[in-house]
Amino acid sequence: MKNMFKLITAASFALLSMSALAQEGKPWIHDPSTIMECDGKYYTFGTGGGGLISEDGWNWYPGAVRPGGGAAPDAIRIGDRYLIAYSSTGGGLGGGHAGRVLTMWNRTLDPNSPDFAYTEAIEVASSEVDEDCDAIDAGLFMDPQTGRLWCTYGTYFGFIRIVELDPLTGARVEGNEPVDIAIDCEATTVIYRNGWYYLLGTHGTCCDGVNSTYNIVAGRSKNVTGPYVDNMGRDMVAGGGKMVIDGDDRQFGAGHFGRHIEDEGVEKMSFHWEADLDRSARSVLAIRPIIWVNDWPSGGDLFRDGVYEISSVRRGYALELAVDFVRQNIARRGGWRMDPDEPVVSYPNQTLEEVIDTWPAGDVEARVGDWMNRPHQRWSITAVPEAGGYLGGQYYKICIEGTDRTLTAVEGAEVKVAETYTGAPEQLWRIEQLIDGSYRIMPKAVPGCDCQYVLTSVADSTPTLAEWDFDSDNCKWNFIYK
Repeated sequence: MKNMFKLITAASFALLSMSALAQEGKPWIHDPSTIMECDGKYYTFGTGGGGLISEDGWNWYPGAVRPGGGAAPDAIRIGDRYLIAYSSTGGGLGGGHAGRVLTMWNRTLDPNSPDFAYTEAIEVASSEVDEDCDAIDAGLFMDPQTGRLWCTYGTYFGFIRIVELDPLTGARVEGNEPVDIAIDCEATTVIYRNGWYYLLGTHGTCCDGVNSTYNIVAGRSKNVTGPYVDNMGRDMVAGGGKMVIDGDDRQFGAGHFGRHIEDEGVEKMSFHWEADLDRSARSVLAIRPIIWVNDWPSGGDLFRDGVYEISSVRRGYALELAVDFVRQNIARRGGWRMDPDEPVVSYPNQTLEEVIDTWPAGDVEARVGDWMNRPHQRWSITAVPEAGGYLGGQYYKICIEGTDRTLTAVEGAEVKVAETYTGAPEQLWRIEQLIDGSYRIMPKAVPGCDCQYVLTSVADSTPTLAEWDFDSDNCKWNFIYK
């Protein structure tokens, strides 16, 4: 997220290559639907039928089933059922812009379940060959304020439109007329936050591999039917739209936004890259955090291996190994004592070799303290691919740089720094960027406890594990790349 790179968080290191941060497995898909959870697994559907399934949110494989073929599906859960919308023809397919948007239901997305059966598809919108709207690229939205269901559709070939659907049947509300809400985009959807409705659309060119200029933009409105305007007050019917996410260093053509609220303050966006240079330039599934800046959504970044200062948002103190402070043998040099002609010397930082013999053997407490760029404060954070992952991310080990001393969750919901890394679940950490740009740090498991706790600073000097609370800075951390 380019507008966050100057903040003192891990976003500053995202200028480096992100090629190692693609979804694992076989995440090949075009026009992915919003990600749905069903019976402990994640599902997304794509153009042409079918889609992907993931057991952990990081490793994705083909296997999702959607009949009807067509293009650009979307999905939403309503009660104990799933509503799927997709487009038949349209988008210039077959030489014209005559399209149809259809919906169908299923009680489960698991194709191996005895309850798996789609209802017959019904038409909810259509367009003619020469119409100023192309009925394709459906986006489903359930208004949390009113309980009303809406569907957006359309492409560059005319207007983006919105119609109301019946949340019980998935059919078009009788007598409901479509409303024009945007132009110059496609693959739209609506989301709601803090009194605003946001229209997310895909701008730029698609279906041209590494030359695709797809990018995701947004406008907002106080009404679900618009008008939607961008941060400069430009109506999306006049071509407005604020950038949410565009191309990366090795991936290009960000399109087909979907929002997944994982927890309070933890949101993810799904989309596809039209081409990933590290995946044979294929179209692949992508997942990124959502950051909200001045009530505008923006694409965040997945975490990256490196050496960091880990600082508490509570006070700004740094997480460290609780060992005695070792002074550096550099004389105090007040300016009034210096010969102005004396040569200027550059002194090195304190090294691990200078202090490691003073550290006790065995497990050591963790604490937070003033950042001094000392060896006991520098953390080497490395992905552990064999440990699996979570939605859009993988697990990491967090060790003092140059050592095997590992941040570890222990019984009693506390943390220590173990002398050795074993790969146990309590030594694996989930690192997720939050909607305010900071991070939460969560162990994969806590011995003797089934709770999902996060690393928390309960006082200026004491890290522990506690329940997640987005409203408390105790639970939030920043990462400064070293």
